[in-house]
Amino acid sequence: MRLSQLVLQNFRSYGEAELALEPGPNVLLGFNGVGKTNIAEAVGYLSTLTSHRVSSDGPLIRHGQSQAIIRAQAHRQQSQSAFLEVEINPGRSNRARINRGTAVRATEILGILRSVLFAPEDLELIKGSPSVRRRLFDSLAVQLRPALGALRQEYEKVLRQRNALLKSIRYEGFTPTHESTLEVWDQQLSHTGARVLRARLDMLIALRPHVTQAYHELSESVRTARMQYLSSIDGSLTEDDDAAAASGAEQTDLESADTQELARQLLLRLQDLRSKERERGVTLAGPHRDDVHFSLDSTPVKGYASHGETWSFALALRLASYRVMTDDDPTEGAEPILILDDVFAELDARRRRRLASVAAGAQQLIVTAAVDEDVPEELRANAYRVESADQISTVHHSTGHPQQPGDSGAEQR
Repeated sequence: MRLSQLVLQNFRSYGEAELALEPGPNVLLGFNGVGKTNIAEAVGYLSTLTSHRVSSDGPLIRHGQSQAIIRAQAHRQQSQSAFLEVEINPGRSNRARINRGTAVRATEILGILRSVLFAPEDLELIKGSPSVRRRLFDSLAVQLRPALGALRQEYEKVLRQRNALLKSIRYEGFTPTHESTLEVWDQQLSHTGARVLRARLDMLIALRPHVTQAYHELSESVRTARMQYLSSIDGSLTEDDDAAAASGAEQTDLESADTQELARQLLLRLQDLRSKERERGVTLAGPHRDDVHFSLDSTPVKGYASHGETWSFALALRLASYRVMTDDDPTEGAEPILILDDVFAELDARRRRRLASVAAGAQQLIVTAAVDEDVPEELRANAYRVESADQISTVHHSTGHPQQPGDSGAEQR
C-alpha cells in the first residue's frame, strides 16, 4: 500500500501543497517548525481520521480558514488504486469522497488506506495515562475492522447517559425510577462494553508475539517484552497497577472469554459497585477504565526502564502494529504505510541501524528528520528538502542538491 500523490489544502501551515511520493523510503528533511510533521500527520489522518498530535480537529485548520482538505492517490497491489479525499470541518461533520464521488460520512473512508505512525509523542504509550494505551489498541482494531468505530461511539454514548443518571442520583437522591433506568443502562453498557473489550483483547493477543520479536530486533536484549491487560471487571486493575501486574503473568482467563461471558462479568461488576457509583456519580467498571501493563520480564517498563529501553518498547509496539496489519492482509502490496516522524534523532547509532534494517522493507516508508545525518544512508534514496510551507524540493541522494526544474518529485503551489 502506498501513496503516489498527496495534496493539502489549508491543512496546518500549508495553504495549498502537492507532493509526489515514491515506493520505498521517502525522507522529508528540514529544520524544526517548517512543516515536515504536518505532512506525516496528514497521511496518518487520512487512514485513521485522528491526529497523533492533538485530540480535536480545530488545530489542523490553517489559521483564518474554516476547512481543511487532504487528497491522495492511493495504490494497493499493482492494479488497485483509489483517489481519496477528506474534508475536515471543525464543529461540523467531516466528509469524504472516494474516486471523486458523492460526499459521504468521513468514516466511510476507514479501512481503505492503512498506516502506522511512530512519533516522539509515542513515549506517552509507556509514560502516559491509561487512555493513551487504550487508544493504541482501539485505533488498531478500527483500522482492521472499521465497523468497530461505530461500536466505540455507541459505547461512549451509553457511558455518557449512564454517568448523567448517576450524577443525577448523587445530587437528587435514589428513587425506584432511578433503579429501573439504571438497570437498563447496565444491560446496554455491559453488552457494548463486552464487544469493545473483546476487540481490544484480540488486538493484545495478536500484538504480543510481534512486540516480543520487535523489541528483541531493536535492542538485542535478552529480556522479554510482555503485555498484560488490566481489567476493571476481574480485579486485575487496582490502585497500584504495577503491583497488580508485577508477576508478569498472562491473563488467560479473561483473554479466552467470549463476548457473552465478558458481558456477564461486566454486568455483575456493575451490580457489585452500585453503591460506590451512586456515591461518586460515575461509572467505575468497563473498558473505559482499563489499562495495559508493559514489562521487561517481570519488571515494569514505566518508572523502571532506561530511556533507551523505553524507546525500544514504544517502537516495538508500533512495529508490531505494522506486522499485525500485514498478517491481517498478507497479499503482496497490501501492507500499511510506515511513518517515522522525527524518530531517528532520539535513538543511538545502534538502534538507528536496527530500526532502519527493520523499516527498509516497507512498501512505502515516510521519514521526517531535522538533520540529514540522523537518517541512515540506506533510507535516503528519495529525499525532499522542506524549506517552508512555500517550498519543498527534491534532493539528489548522491549530492544533496535540489533537482532542476522538470525533475519528478515534490511540487509546492
